[in-house]
Amino acid sequence: MDTRAQNLLTSLFEAAIKAADPLEALASHLPAPPKGRTVVIGAGKGAAQMAAALEQLWDAPLTGTVVTRYGFGAATQHIKVLEASHPVPDAAGLTATEALLAELTNLTTDDLVIALVCGGGSSLLAAPADGLTLEDEQALNQTLLASGAPIGAMNAIRKMFSRVKGGRLIANTAAPVVSLIVSDVPGDDPAQVASGPTVPCASGRKEALAAVARYNIALPPRLAAYLATAPAPPKPTDRAFLKNEVHVIASAARSLAAAADIAKAEGW
Repeated sequence: MDTRAQNLLTSLFEAAIKAADPLEALASHLPAPPKGRTVVIGAGKGAAQMAAALEQLWDAPLTGTVVTRYGFGAATQHIKVLEASHPVPDAAGLTATEALLAELTNLTTDDLVIALVCGGGSSLLAAPADGLTLEDEQALNQTLLASGAPIGAMNAIRKMFSRVKGGRLIANTAAPVVSLIVSDVPGDDPAQVASGPTVPCASGRKEALAAVARYNIALPPRLAAYLATAPAPPKPTDRAFLKNEVHVIASAARSLAAAADIAKAEGW
């Protein structure tokens, strides 16, 4: 390979990486500091790196908690980083999810929640619906992982069994929520990343049952019985979400577009 071609390929690679760097991605999407408190929550394999970058960029006090996969932590000063299991949830995920819910209590409309969400959050946020157990959620994840169903179908199903997925995590907080999302799903629908803990999706029980049937998913009997009467998740039009903002700040598609821009500038 000649030097010019090698330099071009290197520049394409570097542009793609830069577009996904937390410092670069977060910098242009930060909200203004609120009158009150700034509380950070987050979940995903890159949540600790996002939290560390946010601390560097945020020019005001903040506190909070994020959960990431075992071994994926990062050094932070003000945001607590917890670790849990992926891709099957564990007891540490239960504890971490309760910690995130605790961060959201006693907030007012003068406060601000910044949610850092990326891939992997579905299993890290372990919070089985009322009447279900961690073992039920583990069995559900194992069944879905083995099903071969696409991510949209998996999310339509698993959010029906959760207290936090499908927008439920932040549905009861009084503070406005700004979700900053790194997408790992085709199409970059923010409601599909980590099963949308802060972004509701329009699907409900009907769509979940249709996905189970379409992909021949053999839910354990206890879970099948629960799904038949599972309460509907909040809708995107719910008043609880009207004050919120959602921004996809990085994705594979955006990294490829950044590389393509460099290539076009070089005549390709």
